[in-house]
Order: sequence, then C-alpha cells, then structure tokens
Amino acid sequence: MKITTSKSKNSESFYISKGYLNDKGVSTSAIIRKLGTLKELLKEHGPTRDDVMCWAKEEARIETQKYKEERESKAVQIIFHADRQLDYDKQKFFRGGYLFLQYIYYGLQLNKTCRKLKAKYKFQYDINAILSDLIYARVLEPASKRSSFKAASEFLERPSYELHDIYRALDVLGSECDLIQSEVYKNSNFLVERNDKVLYYDCSNYYFEIEQEDGSKRYGKSKEHRPNPIIQMGLFMDGDGIPLAFSTFSGNANEQTSLRPLEKKVLGEFGCQKFIYCSDAGLASEDIRNYNHMGERSFIVTQSIKKLSAEDRSWALDPKGFKRISDDKPVDITKIPADDPDLYYKDEPYTTKKLHQRLIITYSPKYALYQKTIREKQVKRAE
Repeated sequence: MKITTSKSKNSESFYISKGYLNDKGVSTSAIIRKLGTLKELLKEHGPTRDDVMCWAKEEARIETQKYKEERESKAVQIIFHADRQLDYDKQKFFRGGYLFLQYIYYGLQLNKTCRKLKAKYKFQYDINAILSDLIYARVLEPASKRSSFKAASEFLERPSYELHDIYRALDVLGSECDLIQSEVYKNSNFLVERNDKVLYYDCSNYYFEIEQEDGSKRYGKSKEHRPNPIIQMGLFMDGDGIPLAFSTFSGNANEQTSLRPLEKKVLGEFGCQKFIYCSDAGLASEDIRNYNHMGERSFIVTQSIKKLSAEDRSWALDPKGFKRISDDKPVDITKIPADDPDLYYKDEPYTTKKLHQRLIITYSPKYALYQKTIREKQVKRAE
C-alpha cells in the first residue's frame, strides 16, 4: 500500500492505493481508501503538510498489515516434497459427484425400504449401502456390478460391504422389485407432485449376447433386428414423463399380454384408480381398450386409418367438417396456409361390438408440410 495525492485548483486530497497487475499483465493501481483533503487533515494531524503525510504513511502501513493477515487467514498451505514417493496402498483420489444424488435417494426414503427388506430376510450385509452405491454408480458411470463396486470404492464414503455381498443382494432386490417400485412411487410424492391422471404405456426389448435361450431370454422380434435371445420390458410413465412402474417378460411373448398384469399392480399396489391410459396402436387392441373403459379409467389410443372401414376411412380423409381446437370454429382446411401452427380436428361416434367410443381425426398443416418435405426428398433420392 502507498499514499497517493491529487491536486486541484483549490485543494489537495490524500488516498491509500494498492498496485496490481491487470488482465493484460500491465501494472496499475486502485484506490483502497480516501483519507480526506489537506485542509481537513491539518485540523487533526497538522500543523504542517509533512505531519499529515507522516500520519497518512502510518495509515497505509496499518492497511498493508491488515491485508497480509487476511490473506494468511484464508490461505491453505500445501507442502510438496519432490523426493517423497506416494504410498502404494493409500487412497489419494476421491469421487464426490454422488453427493447430490444422496438427497434424492433419502428423499425417496429408500433407506426405510431397505430396513423392511432386512427385517424380512435377516441378512447381515448392509443392503442400503449396496443399493445406494449401485444407483449412484449407474447414474454417474454406468458399468457392470464389479466396476460399480470399484467406482464406489473411490467415493468419500467407502463401501461397508464386499463384492460378493452385491451378488447376494441382487436376488433379494429382484424378488422384491414390486415392493420397491410401489414404495418409490408413494415416497416420490414427498419430492414432487405426481401427475398420475394420465399414464403412458409402451414396450421395448433388449438383446443378450448369447446363442441359446435361457429362462425369459427367448427368441423374438428384436427392436435392433438382432438374432440373439431377447427379454421384453413394459413401462408406465406419468403425465410428466416420470417412470411409474415397469415389468419384464419373456422375449417370445406378445407385448399386449404384458399390460394387464402391470396395470393391475398400478391399480392395487400404487392406488391409482382414476387415470387416462395412452398408448400407440400396437398396445391398443379392443380387449385393452375395453379393460381401460371400466371403473374410473378412460383411454386415448392411436388408430390406423388404413384399418378403418371404408365408410369411416372416407369420412376421415374428407377435408370437410374440421374445427379449430383453439376456438372450436368450423374451418375449411383446404384454404389455410401450409405453415399454419394451429391444430384442427373432427370427431364422430365410433361403435364396435364391445365399445361405444369416439373417433377423433386431427390435422396439423405444419406437420403435413413436414411430411410432404420428407416425401419429396425420398422421391428425389429414388430418382
């Protein structure tokens, strides 16, 4: 710190300033404190200018001392010894990225679920530590169980279990999958309000790099067109896209048969009685629609126009009778611009042998333009 002065026509001012290097590496200074004008300071520290300057330099010395003490209190001293070797069996690297996941894990009260499992099975290992570490590793660095155990060994909190305990715990976690799902759903309401008035359902499958069928791993129609045995999974999501419940089933089974057992679990164990079931045409058979027409349940599913009767197909493709969704006014869709962002619809009763339904036809000019562009590109490429 040093004393700087600035003189004007009528006065002289005294300042304490500090020098430093700016971003460009050029030496400059900044004012730390204004001491006052010479006229003001002579009254307290006079009678001469030299007396004022002597006092000001003492103030600068005090400021410098305070600055050094503050820096020393905030500094962390790390001493390195170039000739010292690192201990081979001592951990030097720690992972802390899992800490934010702990808030979610314990917010879902999975630790309480693990206590229920331990009371039921009477095992000795810490299943709560195993489950939490597997989840953290799956989110941060997806890998095998063995690699997940290795990653967990680098956490700030080291595992209190061994690798063989993980493989033993997998049987328990698998057999109690339904309980864990229902507990997670119920406890998730403590963290966020679940939008379970609309439930989306779909199926997918996963292949295994094996040559022979084994258990539920059976030959079926793979989503990735692989010849390996597959296992299928059905998943319910709520209206916000958050998973609600899932089930796995044999790779050679019809995916439509997977819905009813899982939906019964949602109705019973999850307590969801009133919801709208949504799916694509692959999971929209008449039996499934009829099942979701009972109680307080409803459904909205897609319907292939090609599979409609000739009369219904003709009505669906007729440009007349459409209304704008925003204001419900009749519109001639042949006269609206191609980039119109609005959505249009028309509906009529659609009765089958088992159900009284409504058939809803929607039309989006913007999406129609998008499809037209794709077709033109395909034709051009074919030519």
